[in-house]
This record gives sequence, structure tokens and C-alpha cells, in this order.
Amino acid sequence: MDSRVVGILGGGQLGRMLVEAANRLDVETLILDAENAPAKQIRSSEKHVTGSFADEKSVRELAEKVDILTIEIEHVDTTVLFELEKEKGDKLEIHPSPATIRLIQDKYLQKEFLIEKGITTADCIKVESTEQALAEVGEKYGYPYMLKSRTQAYDGRGNFVVSSAEHIPEALKALHSRPLYAEKWCPFTKELAVMVLREKDGIVSSYPTVETIQQNNICHLVYAPARVPDSVQLKARNLAERAIASFSGAGVYGVEMFLLPSGEILLNEIAPRPHNSGHYTIDACATSQFEAHMRAILGLPIPKKNGLSMSTAYTNAIMLNVLGGVKPNSELELCRRALTTKGATVHLYGKGTRPGRKMGHINIVAGSMDECETRLAQIQGEDSETETERVVKPSPLVGIIMGSDSDLPVMATGARILQQFDVPFEVTITSAHRTPFRMTKYATEAASRGVKTIIAGAGGAAHLPGMVAAMTTLPVIGVPVKGSTLDGVDSLYSIVQMPRGIPVATVAINNATNAALLAIRNLAAFIPEYQLKLEEYYAGIEKEVLDKADRLENIGFESYLAK
Repeated sequence: MDSRVVGILGGGQLGRMLVEAANRLDVETLILDAENAPAKQIRSSEKHVTGSFADEKSVRELAEKVDILTIEIEHVDTTVLFELEKEKGDKLEIHPSPATIRLIQDKYLQKEFLIEKGITTADCIKVESTEQALAEVGEKYGYPYMLKSRTQAYDGRGNFVVSSAEHIPEALKALHSRPLYAEKWCPFTKELAVMVLREKDGIVSSYPTVETIQQNNICHLVYAPARVPDSVQLKARNLAERAIASFSGAGVYGVEMFLLPSGEILLNEIAPRPHNSGHYTIDACATSQFEAHMRAILGLPIPKKNGLSMSTAYTNAIMLNVLGGVKPNSELELCRRALTTKGATVHLYGKGTRPGRKMGHINIVAGSMDECETRLAQIQGEDSETETERVVKPSPLVGIIMGSDSDLPVMATGARILQQFDVPFEVTITSAHRTPFRMTKYATEAASRGVKTIIAGAGGAAHLPGMVAAMTTLPVIGVPVKGSTLDGVDSLYSIVQMPRGIPVATVAINNATNAALLAIRNLAAFIPEYQLKLEEYYAGIEKEVLDKADRLENIGFESYLAK
């Protein structure tokens, strides 16, 4: 597809997955790293360079053989990259730029840069490697606080929690001979991450916000999308995109963030390369982070509409890191269970086993996060049920939504009708005014999840049914909910007076029963079993009326009223 040769500084697992993506695009890649590095194992070439990506001579040797240089790890020799940028000009592209790599290499300078650009981060100060300096930090920030290495930190290595003044000597011993900075303790509720793609022209776009779970300072699990409200997901993506827009150079960037109890999001760190939190994209997205990186540095087209989104509107994923066990190869038992689990894909990196080492990862993809978690439990050996024993909840055919839980007593009558007809349904709250992003997500994704009709209840201004109908081609049935001021007439008028082209079927005030029956009639048009149930239902109604008429005629109206 492209005759240019891409050189990758670093041949670990990230380099390996970059090579896999390049192979599919028929792009030649050359690696600078040790002999038999994971990336070299899957692309045979005599042109690969054996050496260190932090060695000037080795970097120059690779640069002579390629048209584009990129990195899979930021701990490279940036001095030689600046020199090559000046010497070769247009003959060699370097992505991301040497200036970006150098800035991100020093985490304290990175934080200063982000603060200057108006990006919110945790408070931090640079410190000397002395007990007195660290004691002064304790006086300023209180305990605990984070002591971090400014450079050469990776996977939690280079970080130390200073819990009290007594821990200062231990902290200095753990981080000896490194430039340091201290960070005010951040009492976050979740760790979030966003993979951001920056194109050569500076355009940025992002993958969904994910939630990361750490164990022993190493990423253990990634939930995609993050288990947070839609508004938080969008806020995190916006923050990540703003941050990356301020850097230079094309490619994928990993942005790690903290979600605070207040709902505020702080940016933690940036990686100028593909990232562990984005591995789920290989199986859950149409374009993986590795292919997106290759496309960006080569200037190949990037899908503009939902190009970095999940494969479908109802795709959910969990990524599980496979770490080396205490016993050699003991981690492979996890992989064997994954091979027997539906929707799970194993990715191994070709590394020699070592306790705690990242040996691979497992992606689990399903139509809901609940199902992903069920499959994760099976892989981790925590689920004793077999696939045949597990009860699978049917996908909802009808969605019941309302703007507030105060509408639930009205909408529950419709839910009970659906139960009576054994119609799979779901009930949730989403407000057109208070949770507009959640409403948009629900309306745009409902059809792809198998929902056939939406029943929307709303009071007052009652915009929910109309807004949902504007965002989906599914039939929408509006239920005006009686309010305390105008007895629901305002809601009725609001729902029934839809503009031409955006129909909403509207029932009487508080009549969720009719809304449910209308939804069942929609289903009965293509599902015969519901047609039969409707016939039985209406036969029952007819019999009930005839029985009442017969009794009235037999005993007279006075006796009928008395009873």
C-alpha cells in the first residue's frame, strides 16, 4: 500500500503489534532492538538493527534505512533525533516529533507544559534528593504524597508513596540517583484513559474512554467503555484531545487520568505512543490503535465518521493482562481457559517467562459489560457454571425510558403488561435536559442492540419522546405523565405536536398500558406468537365485559351498584 519504510525504535510487545498492523497494510518495517526481540520475531529481515534505541550509533544506522522513524517506547536518545531532524530535513520524518518525545520523557516538565496549556493536573513540585527537601514536601502537601522519578519511569516503577516522615529514607533508597518531583496525593475514585490519534495536520480524534484497574502498579484490567456516566466519558475525551492537540507529531498517544469524587478529572500522564490501555482496540474496534498509529504517521486516510469507535454500538470489551507467574509458564493456564471462552482472544508476545512480566493480554468482547464480566470470571477460574448451565438473559425488544423516577409509578403499569405478554424489555431513566448525552447514546444505540420499540414517558415540557424520535428510526410511543400544575395537558400537547417528519405515537395522559399494548402490536406484525397472545388478551377483555353485562341485566342496576 505504501512503499516507504517505517523504522521503529524499540521491539517489545508494542513494536510487535505495530508490525502486525503494518503487515496488514503491506508496509515494510525495520526494528532497532536486541536480537530476537518480540517485534523482530514476526517480520524477518536482514535489515533489522541489533542494538539499543538509546544508542546514537544504532539510531543513526536505522535512520539510514528508513523513510519514517517512530517509537514504541519513549526512553530513546532524543539528542540524535534532533540532529537527524536537522540533517535530513524532508528525507526523514520522525513521529512524534523529537521535541514532543523529550518533553514527555521528563514527567515534571510534561506537567509544567500541561498546566501552562490550561490542562488540569495534580499539584506538583520538583525536589532535591535529600531528607530535608522531602520533609518540606510533607509540610506543604501533608502525608501521604507521591514521590516520582522525572525520567526512566515505567509501569509504576519510579513511583513511591511517602506515607509519613518515617518513610522518607526508604523513598530515597528506592529512587536513588534519579531526578525527582513530588505530587500532592490525589484521592481518585477511578483511573481513566483515552487513546488519542493526532494526524500530521494537527487534527485529533479519540477512542472511547476506558477504565483501568491496577495491581502492584501494573495495569491489570481495562473496561471499555469506562463504567462511568456518558457525560464523564465525554469530558475525559475532550480533556485528552485538548492535551494532545498542544503537542507536535503524528501518531497515537495514551492519556491517563484520575476521576475525583467531585466529578473533576485530572490528567495524570501522557505516553507518546500506543499504550496498554488501548490493547482492547485490536478486537473491539474497527481500527486498532496500532493500525491508526501507522496510518497517521504514513498520512494514510483515517475513517472520519466513528472511525475510532467500538465495532458496533453495543460492543463492550475487557482487556486482561497476562503476567508471568511464580512458576515458569504457569500463566498459560489462564490462556488455555481463554481459548475455550466465547468472545475471548489471546495475544502472546513471544517473551521468556518471568514473574510479573507482561507476557501477553486477553481481549474479551461481548454485547454487554455483564457478559464480558461473566466470561472474565470463567477465564480467571472464578465461574463454576458451564455455558449450558448459565441463564442467558434475552435481549430487550422494548425499551421503557422516563425523565425521572417520579414517572416510574405510571410507567410501571406498562412494564407489567409487557411482563404479562413475556416480552423482553428494559427500564431506565434518561432525561432530555439533565442527561442529554445519555439520552443521545440510548436513542442512537437502541436499534443496534435489538430494541424494536421505545416507550418514553415524560411530564412537564415532555421533550424526551420527541428528542429520542429525532435520533432513531425506531417507533417511539410517548406517554404524557400527569404533573402537579396542568394535570398533564401540557405534556400531552408537547408530545403530540411533533413537527412533520418526526412522528411520535402519543397515548392518553398516564396511559402506559396502551403504550405497552401498542408496542406489542408492533412486535406482533413480525413475531406471530405475540399476535396469538394479543388475540387471547382481547378475547379475555371481551369475556370480562360480557360477564359484567350479563350480571347487570340479571340483577338490575341498583343491586349491581350495591355490590
